[in-house]
Amino acid sequence: MATDIQKLIGTSEEDEDEEMEMDVKEEGDDDDEEDGEKNVDATSMIAGVDGGMPTRSSNNNRFQQHHQIQEQVGTPGGGGVRRCRPIEEKERTKLRERQRRAITARILAGLRRHGNYNLRVRADINDVIAALAREAGWVVLPDGTTFPAKSQGPRPAGVNSAAVSSQMVSPQTPASLKGVTSGYRSSGELNACNMKGVFIPSSSPYDLPSSARSQNSSIVGDGGGQTDSHPLIGGSMDNVGDKQIVDIPLKLPERDYSNTSCIPVYVMLPLGVINMKCEMVDPDGLLKQLRILKSVNVDGVMVDCWWGIVEGHAPGEYNWNGYKRLFQMVCELKLKLQVVMSFHECGGNVGDDVCIPLPHWVAEIGRSNPDIFFTDREGRRNPECLSWGIDKERVLRGRTAVEVYFDCMRSFRVEFDEYFKNGNISMIQVGLGPCGELRFPSCPVKHGWRYPGIGEFQCYDLYLLKSLRKAAEARGHSFWGRGPDNAGSYNSRPHETGFFCDGGDYDSYYGRFFLNWYSRVLVDHGDRVLSLAKLAFDGTCIAAKLSGLHWWYKTASHAAELAAGFYNPCNRDGYAAIVTMLKKHEATLNLACTELHMLDQHEDFQEALGDSEGLFWC
Repeated sequence: MATDIQKLIGTSEEDEDEEMEMDVKEEGDDDDEEDGEKNVDATSMIAGVDGGMPTRSSNNNRFQQHHQIQEQVGTPGGGGVRRCRPIEEKERTKLRERQRRAITARILAGLRRHGNYNLRVRADINDVIAALAREAGWVVLPDGTTFPAKSQGPRPAGVNSAAVSSQMVSPQTPASLKGVTSGYRSSGELNACNMKGVFIPSSSPYDLPSSARSQNSSIVGDGGGQTDSHPLIGGSMDNVGDKQIVDIPLKLPERDYSNTSCIPVYVMLPLGVINMKCEMVDPDGLLKQLRILKSVNVDGVMVDCWWGIVEGHAPGEYNWNGYKRLFQMVCELKLKLQVVMSFHECGGNVGDDVCIPLPHWVAEIGRSNPDIFFTDREGRRNPECLSWGIDKERVLRGRTAVEVYFDCMRSFRVEFDEYFKNGNISMIQVGLGPCGELRFPSCPVKHGWRYPGIGEFQCYDLYLLKSLRKAAEARGHSFWGRGPDNAGSYNSRPHETGFFCDGGDYDSYYGRFFLNWYSRVLVDHGDRVLSLAKLAFDGTCIAAKLSGLHWWYKTASHAAELAAGFYNPCNRDGYAAIVTMLKKHEATLNLACTELHMLDQHEDFQEALGDSEGLFWC
């Protein structure tokens, strides 16, 4: 028995070593020893009970065993029950703890540099685990409670409802299958998760069984009131605290979702549905296709209005004839319209099946003044769209570039006034750059770029260089008024350049100055054009398109994003300024390439270190 107790004492010492390694103070040792003594007494008592009524002999044995334990755990001085830890053992424990902290510090440094993790400077291992869990799709509450974000995962019963609602409810109006009544009046109510109720349509013989469970997303609603299972929801509601999680089935029966908050579906029409003469190419064939779309309950269509067509021949002269006939055909079928104001050239990019250049009179100006177009370091011009350097320069027959855009948008608004008043036009997407996207044309195929090249900076026209020199002089470093000379070429890899490589010039004083200016040009251009679009289309939803440059995202510099104007290296959020600008104008954000996944990429391009999911993860 004494041998077993000696083993028990040895185990207690090992446990105390582990506690010391986890920075637990030695004062806790006394409690452990008291617990050990209680365990010994309890063990002896149980032994006595199992053997029947305790006898005098058994009591004496227990007394002797307890006395032996006190002698074993006592100090050499014989005074108390506290053990002295050898100095060498304490030093070994401290050394192990230092080694562990050094490993943690290196992990944190790597995550900050390469993973876009927002970890505090003195983060501990719990912060690392929480960050990794959140990226893996889990919800981690401040108290450490962790559960899957998806509705199919188990949820802890005692989780604070407010914390859950803040993680699972978007601060925007519920969309898709998240049907709610008109009780929502403001985004503030959404933030507080004040779900007034769930939309319940009329009964139907095609109702799903109430026991059906979903594998889809969830809705958080108030726990008050009766909320029975319903065919639209296709299952019962799980409770988390005083909130209810509405499980939505993966497949729903056909119903009328008008006047609900379901996501409307729009189909994009072919780019060349209108020819260069502003005439419909195949009206009969298009009508058949539109009827098919209507038969499958599509909400509407999206169509490009090309600047090169409507103002193609002379400045200020607009021809909307083809679009008038097209819009009339669409609206007669009770379909809605989303219109893209395309101020760029069509042709030469992925998916372009027609060629629609910029207006003829703009091309004439470009022949005499090629600096109206974006220019790379070698002096090659890109006529895909106008340089943002002439946004405020009167080089277009007495008008600035933003004035030209505004005049075109205002003409469209006046010409199709009845469609705006009737609500047939539900949204205007404003073209802000190449492919209609807010970015620099850093990856032009016509200049030899191929995936996964990093691209090149496009700031070498006369007007943007003038702006760069002015910014450098204001900073007090006039020699910074130039573009980087070690940024490689269109098809370079980051590690092949002195600017984008790990620890390269992109993170130097000059590099940070240049990239700040370069990205500021992009944000300012979007701000100017959207402010005028908001003025022209007052009362109508406007949108902007943002591209997803996912290749080289797993490198420190994010070279492809930097060349396109997104100052988003691993240690900086380059999209916050853009989103803030869009919010200022109440513009909807249209993210391109969100459908890309790493598994879809070709094996030959694994070296591109791309991560589309990481780019759009939030």
